[in-house]
Amino acid sequence: MPGRSPQGILNLSDRRVLAVRILVVDDDAVFREELSNLLREDGHSVTTVPSVLKATEALDHEEFDVVLSDLKMPRHGGLELLKEVRQRWPRTLVVMVTGYATVETALEAMKLGAFDYLRKPFRIEQVRETLHLVSQEREFESPPEAYRDPQREARTLAAGGQQEVLYFTPEPFPDEPHLHVEPLDPENPSRLTERTEAFLATHPNAAVVISGLERMLEQHRLEEIVTILDRLRTDLAGHGPLRVGFNPRRVPPASAVALGGAVVAEETHATLEALASPIRRKALLRLAQGPASFGESMQAAGLDDSPKMSFHLRKLVDTGLALHDGEAYRLTTRGEACARLLRDATFLPPAGDSGNLAFPGRRTRDRD
Repeated sequence: MPGRSPQGILNLSDRRVLAVRILVVDDDAVFREELSNLLREDGHSVTTVPSVLKATEALDHEEFDVVLSDLKMPRHGGLELLKEVRQRWPRTLVVMVTGYATVETALEAMKLGAFDYLRKPFRIEQVRETLHLVSQEREFESPPEAYRDPQREARTLAAGGQQEVLYFTPEPFPDEPHLHVEPLDPENPSRLTERTEAFLATHPNAAVVISGLERMLEQHRLEEIVTILDRLRTDLAGHGPLRVGFNPRRVPPASAVALGGAVVAEETHATLEALASPIRRKALLRLAQGPASFGESMQAAGLDDSPKMSFHLRKLVDTGLALHDGEAYRLTTRGEACARLLRDATFLPPAGDSGNLAFPGRRTRDRD
């Protein structure tokens, strides 16, 4: 569909991004059709609906990676949909599309949890760039040497009998000497802490290995799982290490960082909030190279929207990961630790610490 649409969308050739599942919500039928046609040409799966009510019905019956929703619609607006999605489908990202509201309103949507915003009229390249960020959230690729086998981790810790290992796994596996197997119950994450605390009462030299954590993330909010891991790390302090394995193809990068942070670091909730955006992750990695100006940070993040960049840098500052020092931004000590987590896909702890570790599990065809 070459040329310019009434809403200002251009069908220009650009790089392709990994296919994502998109729900377009807009009361303008012409806009929905033109945008959906362009997105399908790029290989995406697209469903369109005219209202918030129809959007929730679609979300009830189908899984989507991202919702592109108009901010202002009759009866129920995009902010209402945003709140509903955040509560009921927290793994689905929401991008707000606005042609009426001010930038301040769009930024307010981001404060409420929107992944990004687009302002009409926009070019298709801008949509593609946003979907590229979405695809970065879906795909977590690590170098082959980063993958580990949770079963082997458990056996290694149990070897020699210096530690009694409690191994949570979704796969059938028999007990072995010093290795105690517990079925992973994805529906009841609190079972992890209950069983671990009971195990510690009789095994003071306990270590815990968890396999298949992504199965719990499919049924529970990331924040709930992070809280569980925080508690496990605290319970095991002075006893033995906590090691957590997950399928990297089913865990977005922000979630993987949060898992690593919960296992090896304190103050994980603020870190989770700060790193929930690939734009902030890019800015953080740029600052890890040294202090950077606002313009340099914006260039590293790949943005040309000053208010949006200001929002993301402020988020890093407010959560204690960065400081605004005169004309430059720089990382705090905690920001440097978060940058290390981002750079190291296996979240290996520094020498001499507890030995806690979160890692992407060995990739096999039957786990995809």
